[in-house]
Amino acid sequence: MSNKIETPDIVYSCHHDVSRKGENFVPKHTLSYDISGSFVLADDKENYKANSGDFNLIRKNQLVKFVKIPPENGVFESMNVYLSDENLTNFSKEYQLKAEHSITTKPLIPIKVNGVLQNFMTSLKMILESDLKNQSLIDLKIKELLLILLQSQPELKNILFDFSEPFKIDLEAFMNQNYRYNVNLDRFAYLTGRSLATFKRDFEKVFQTSPHKWILQKRLKEAHFLLKEGKSASDIFVDLGFEDLSHFSYVFKKQFGYSPTKIQVMR
Repeated sequence: MSNKIETPDIVYSCHHDVSRKGENFVPKHTLSYDISGSFVLADDKENYKANSGDFNLIRKNQLVKFVKIPPENGVFESMNVYLSDENLTNFSKEYQLKAEHSITTKPLIPIKVNGVLQNFMTSLKMILESDLKNQSLIDLKIKELLLILLQSQPELKNILFDFSEPFKIDLEAFMNQNYRYNVNLDRFAYLTGRSLATFKRDFEKVFQTSPHKWILQKRLKEAHFLLKEGKSASDIFVDLGFEDLSHFSYVFKKQFGYSPTKIQVMR
């Protein structure tokens, strides 16, 4: 069971059970405050954990997966603030701030927590729960939050105000690392520094098949291996990028001629 209070830029969420659903592509810089419980963010290299009271910046243009874990006999609570390029651009112009250079960081960047920041997040939650919330007030609160962060961590400007686009990268290596993420092809195209048309054209040159067919085959082949190793379909379908268990079972049977549960009997 879960519930949310949200505006286009701010979301308070509460989960009573472990939730494995998360935005696989992060389109905006996201400031995430973990009120209770913990969450694990994973990219193709490692896992990053945030605990109750932690505040983090999740960098935009990342492929990641989230697991939200409530504490024993409690609920998982978090507050996420989404920083649009429009808000960041307006802020950078108003305060004459710009990135001095691009930097490479991990997808989850710890933010120093102090009393000012804690009080700010408490006030933000109160506004969300009241009848006072409107876009003008929300915009002011986001500006206030940015001022608080840059006062204590001025180096964040090299991340927040870097508006450069992803550059063209090796397509084969990227896809072999990231085919498990459940995102649209235009996301893959953007992250490899290509238009969608160029991505499809380059993909067929490299793999001699279409992106949809290749991705599905890679996922199903790995699923077959994991099922033979003793995993259950319900354990793996989310991690392999399938929308739901029934769709996974359908395409698996269509590919191999038998259902995922048949493998458990065959072992």
